[in-house]
Amino acid sequence: MTTHEFRSLIEVLRFRAQVQKDSLVYTFLRDGETPSDVWSFGELDRRSRVIAATLQKLNARGERALLLYPAGLEFIAAFLGCLYAGVVAVPSYPPHPTRPGRHLSRLQAIGRDATVRLVLATQAIVAHASILVKLVSTLAGARWLATDHLADEATDTWQESVINPETVAFLQYTSGSTGTPRGVVVSHANLLHNLAYAQACGKNDTERVGVSWLPAYHDMGLIEGLLQPLFSGYPAYLMSPAAFLQRPIRWLQAISRFRGTNSGGPNFAYDLCVRKIPPEERDSLDLRSWLVAYSGAEPIRRETLQRFVEAFGRCGFREDTFYPAYGLAEATLLVSTKPFGEMPVFRAVDVTGLAHDRAMAPSGPDVASVILPSCGRFSSATKVIIVNPETHRLCAPGEVGEVWISGPSVAQGYWQRPAETEQTFRAYLAETGDGPFLRTGDLGFIADGELFVTGRLKDVIIVRGQKHYPQDIELTVEQSHPAIQPGGVAAFAIDTPSGESVGVVVEIDRRRLTGTRGRKARDLHAMIGVVRETVAEQHELQLRTVVLIKPGGLPRTSSGKLQRLACQAHYRAGSLAVLAEWVHQPA
Repeated sequence: MTTHEFRSLIEVLRFRAQVQKDSLVYTFLRDGETPSDVWSFGELDRRSRVIAATLQKLNARGERALLLYPAGLEFIAAFLGCLYAGVVAVPSYPPHPTRPGRHLSRLQAIGRDATVRLVLATQAIVAHASILVKLVSTLAGARWLATDHLADEATDTWQESVINPETVAFLQYTSGSTGTPRGVVVSHANLLHNLAYAQACGKNDTERVGVSWLPAYHDMGLIEGLLQPLFSGYPAYLMSPAAFLQRPIRWLQAISRFRGTNSGGPNFAYDLCVRKIPPEERDSLDLRSWLVAYSGAEPIRRETLQRFVEAFGRCGFREDTFYPAYGLAEATLLVSTKPFGEMPVFRAVDVTGLAHDRAMAPSGPDVASVILPSCGRFSSATKVIIVNPETHRLCAPGEVGEVWISGPSVAQGYWQRPAETEQTFRAYLAETGDGPFLRTGDLGFIADGELFVTGRLKDVIIVRGQKHYPQDIELTVEQSHPAIQPGGVAAFAIDTPSGESVGVVVEIDRRRLTGTRGRKARDLHAMIGVVRETVAEQHELQLRTVVLIKPGGLPRTSSGKLQRLACQAHYRAGSLAVLAEWVHQPA
C-alpha cells in the first residue's frame, strides 16, 4: 500500500503499525534536551486504540472532544484516539498550570462554538476541572476524561469505525488574529491530500528525521510537526515551545544531535536564534543534516533568512535549506512552497507601485523598493489565482489582489457558520462563474509561477489614496532604534476627521537605554522623534501617534501572531500600559 491509497489517517497509522511496528516515531525531549517518552508506531497505535475504545463505550461518535494537553506525547494519542472512534477532535491551548486564567476567553469561545461534550486531558489537568469549569462556563456540561491512566485491556474492545474520506477529522480553530476564533472543518481527505502534498514537496521518506517545538494545537505544529512524520514514516523529536523560547539553542542542538532533516517555524524563531545564540555556542552545532527548514505562519523577511545563514553557515547550514511557505488553516495547512533543493526566490518591488496595487520592479537603484520572498509554487491539484477583492474579476499579470484557492486541501467550511462559510469558501469569479474558491483575505501576486504575499486585506492602511502595508512600516520602525524589540511593533489605521492615518505601538527594552531615570525619560521621547522621522523619510508618511510600551505588551494569538486589530482596540480603549506617548496635534 502506498500513501496515495489511504482513505483516512486511521489507515495510515494501522499500516505503519504493521510494517514499522517497532520503529520509533515520537521521542519527547523533557526540558528540550533529555529524551523521556519514546513511542514506536506499534505503541502509538495501541495507546490510540485504548482511548478510542473508551470513547466508543461512551457512545461519543460524532461528538466534539476538546483536547487540553501540555506538551508531550499524550496529545497525539488522544488526537488519533478521537479519529479511531469517529469523534471530532478539537485541539486547543491548554490551561497554564500556575495561571489557569490565561486564554479563558478563547476557551470560552471554542466551547460555545463547538458545543463541546467531552474534554480529554491528562490526569493532572482533569484534577482541576472544577476550577476551570467555573471560569469557562461553556464547558460546564462536558464530560472530562483523563487519558493517561486508562487500562490497556480496553484495546480488546475497540471496534474499527466506518470512516470515509469525507468524514470530519478535526476542527482547527483559527488563531483569532482578525476576530473570534472559528472552527475550520477538516476532513480526512483534506488532511491526506495536504500531507501527501508536503511529502512530495520535501521528498520525505522513512530516512528523514523531524524536530519540532511548535505547539501541537496549531496547524503547523500539528500537521507538519506531528502528522507528517507519521504519514511519511520517519521519527520525530519533540520539545515544548517553552523549552525553545527559554533557550533557543535547544532547537538547533536537537537538530545537530539527532541529525534532524525536517524542522522549521515562523520567521521570529530564526531571528531569535541569531540574537540569543552567541558565536561561541554555535561552534558545537552541526547542521549539515538539515534539508527542509520551513518558514511560514507570519511575514517572511529576507533580512532574517540572510542573518541566519550568516550566523549558522559555518555550522553547515545552507541557504537552499530554507523553504519559505504559504498556508492557512482554511486550506488545511500548506498551499505553496519551493521545489526541493532549489534556492529561495526574492523579488524587488517598487514601493510606489505597490501602493497602487502594481507589482513593478524598481526602475533604478535609487527608487524606493521592498524585497519580497517568494512563497514558492503550488501543485497541479491546487489552483491559486489573484482576484480583485471588490469586483471579483481576475487581476492582470503584475497586479496585486486577493489570493483565492481551490483544490483538495481546501477545508469544508467553518463549523456551524453557514453565512461565513458561504462568504469565505464559496467565492466565484464574476466574469466566468468559475469556482468555488477559498477567499484567503491575503493580498499578493503571481510572477513566473511564484506566489508573493504582500499583506492582509483587512490590515492595509489607506492614507490619502495611498496603500501602506503595516509590516513594511513595522520593519522600518523596528530598525530605527536599537532599544526597540525585534518583532515588537504594531502598525494600524487610526480614523481622523480627514481620513485614515497611522499609529504605531512599540515594545522597547529600557535596559538598552543608558543614564539616570530622568535621562531615560528624555531618551524615550527622543526615540519617538527618531521613529517619526524615519517613517516620514522612508514612507513619506506622517504618523498620527507613537506609543511606547514594555516588552510583551502587544496582543498576540496563541501561536504568536501579532494581533493588529486587537492592538488598535486596546489603543482606542486606553488599555495599553504606556511608557511614553506622542499624538499629533493638528494645527
